[in-house]
Amino acid sequence: MGLMLKKPENVAGSATPAILIGLFVAFGGVLFGYDTGTIGGILEMPYWRSLFSNGYLDPKDHQRQITSSQKSGIVSILSAGTFFGALLASPFGDILGRRYGLIAATAVFTLGVILQTAATAIPMFLAGRFFAGLGVGLISALIPLYQSETAPKWIRGTIVGCYQLAITLGLLIAAIVDNATKNRHDTGSYRIPIAIQFAWAIILIVGMLILPETPRFLIKQGRPEQAARSLSRLRRLDVSHPALIEELAEIEANHQYELSLGKATYVDCVRGTLGKRLATGCLLQALQQLTGINFIFYYGTQFFKNSGISNAFTITMITNVVNVASTFPGLYMVEKWGRRPLLLFGAIGMCVCQFIVAIVGVTSSSVVANKVLIAFVCIYIFFFACSWGPVAWIVTGELFPLKVRAKSISMTTATNWLLNWAIAFSTPYLVDGPEKGYANLHVKVFFIWGSCCFLCIAFVYLMIYETKGLSLEQVDELYSKVDKAWHSNRFVPTVSFQEVRDTTGVEGRGQSLADLESNTYRKRSLNHVDDTLTHEKV
Repeated sequence: MGLMLKKPENVAGSATPAILIGLFVAFGGVLFGYDTGTIGGILEMPYWRSLFSNGYLDPKDHQRQITSSQKSGIVSILSAGTFFGALLASPFGDILGRRYGLIAATAVFTLGVILQTAATAIPMFLAGRFFAGLGVGLISALIPLYQSETAPKWIRGTIVGCYQLAITLGLLIAAIVDNATKNRHDTGSYRIPIAIQFAWAIILIVGMLILPETPRFLIKQGRPEQAARSLSRLRRLDVSHPALIEELAEIEANHQYELSLGKATYVDCVRGTLGKRLATGCLLQALQQLTGINFIFYYGTQFFKNSGISNAFTITMITNVVNVASTFPGLYMVEKWGRRPLLLFGAIGMCVCQFIVAIVGVTSSSVVANKVLIAFVCIYIFFFACSWGPVAWIVTGELFPLKVRAKSISMTTATNWLLNWAIAFSTPYLVDGPEKGYANLHVKVFFIWGSCCFLCIAFVYLMIYETKGLSLEQVDELYSKVDKAWHSNRFVPTVSFQEVRDTTGVEGRGQSLADLESNTYRKRSLNHVDDTLTHEKV
């Protein structure tokens, strides 16, 4: 197999344009990561605490601070916005298109940044967080959609996975900027980290004005000539090249087959194998959040402080560096190992680390124990960043057929953000204490995350299909023919939707894929017999 990721010899054209476009679009993940990463540090900045406090004093340091409920609201309101943004991604992506949908989403995000930058009190800050979240939710669903529809199948996982790499880079940059401004005694302490996001928005909008629309969206809109030009840019092939014509014809034939089965409503998303795929995508995104990763990045600074660790800001920066560095091996392993093995590897590793952190934290509070805690949090981040971080976005981007892809991806992404909100909102109540109404779990919360990681192991084995190396159209065939996830690695595609369309024509409307394939083989055999008899007569 070799160690390098290489374009298959039988693939015509160049993958470079599609790869570069996919990597640029992944830059939108910086908006996602940076916006979610800044808030943890901002909440602990002395000037911000004093300015936004309503007079509440922190019992630990007797300094002005916001209450746990206010903190919960500020952190979680972003996730509430992202939930609704992810649901709106379907009409944005299907009406405006993947490209202009991303531009509009970035404009919504920019409105949120303006409000947060201008805020000097909690109400406007909350409004800004909500609109920024609305934009991030739209972006988080549209970017994997755009990437999966433009990337070559042999490296699609790596390209879509770069979205998660960009998220980790955003988190790291946020930690660095927060650390640089935290001791300022003016509004620049929080306005500088927030206002930097204008730069990310401008870069993404300008780039999307130049990049092409996805050929699959153009086929869905009934614009095959524009789809051919778009695919020509992506593959660096002339529109008349046989390989480009064949790829485009297969996309169009698959879409026509899907349309022959009925309209694409939200109800259709939960029927048959589409329902199974939607359940897989939603559970995958939910479990990604329940691994506890955002506990580290939302409340890590505060958690390390409460654990008696000095320089909590520095430790947060270290965890972010680990997060970025660990994503790189995941981008390689997802195409070498496949989706299922990598998710299993990550789930087992995370589970072990979470329980070690919980047990050490509960049984000891020494300097050595703190070092062990930090070490295993970093090892846990490695397992997450190389597996569940990128692969959750990769798998959900591959699961769905064209007619319901935008709707289904928006729902899976909304599930991610719904759990993100639930964790962000509930964590202060779970961890803080000993005030009445708070669980005061502190480090014991890692028992919850560890138990969820154990569930991840069973989920991957039972529900995740192996889609490495398959085109998005071949994933349809996989789910039509293979009924158990653990048998999916044996699947070999045999259906050509173009051949099915050309052979069965209108007779194939509404038939199952298995029936269509059977009829295609039967007619092919009859045609072969007719050709043989004709040849013998001659």
